[in-house]
Amino acid sequence: MSLETLYIALANVLDGPQEIECAGRAALLEAATVARATAPPIPLPDPFQAVMAAPDAHPACALVAMESFAWVPPQTSTDPAYIAHSAPKVHVELVGPSGLAKSDTIRLGLYGMMPKADYGIRTHPAEETFVMMAGEAYWKRGDAPYAPLRSGERSYHPTMLPHATRTGAKAFLSLYVWHGDIGTENYVYAGIPEG
Repeated sequence: MSLETLYIALANVLDGPQEIECAGRAALLEAATVARATAPPIPLPDPFQAVMAAPDAHPACALVAMESFAWVPPQTSTDPAYIAHSAPKVHVELVGPSGLAKSDTIRLGLYGMMPKADYGIRTHPAEETFVMMAGEAYWKRGDAPYAPLRSGERSYHPTMLPHATRTGAKAFLSLYVWHGDIGTENYVYAGIPEG
């Protein structure tokens, strides 16, 4: 399978009406013919493979499972708490400054967390959306309590909205898009909220 096939399939995941999804869809389609994996592959851990093979997983998960990506935690911050809390996360930037296709106007990729993990409160200038592709995660937006999201559901974060994520018994995999100010200089990690 080619990356072009995967990028086109992922563009179809971004089928919502919001501008951020339209921008992500366009970026994936534009990048489909130029994306190249260069890093040595690092396998996706079994808990992700399990949720991606479940009946409720988005069909594009079958294509993701066939790719040999370098699945590593994101490196958005040098904060020691962020680094520690990132250990159970996997990530590959498909389009962006460090992506398999380069862009300085958008970041998008695949992102997930192992079971029983917490990724605390963070804020950033970029507008962001996550589209759940497999598994289950609990998303906290602003002052609202954590709410469960499953395959096909979204967590949208306007610029500078505090948000957090945690998992229960299952891992999750999502497609994310950062739009607008995609720099990481003003990314702030505040740690795991109480309660």
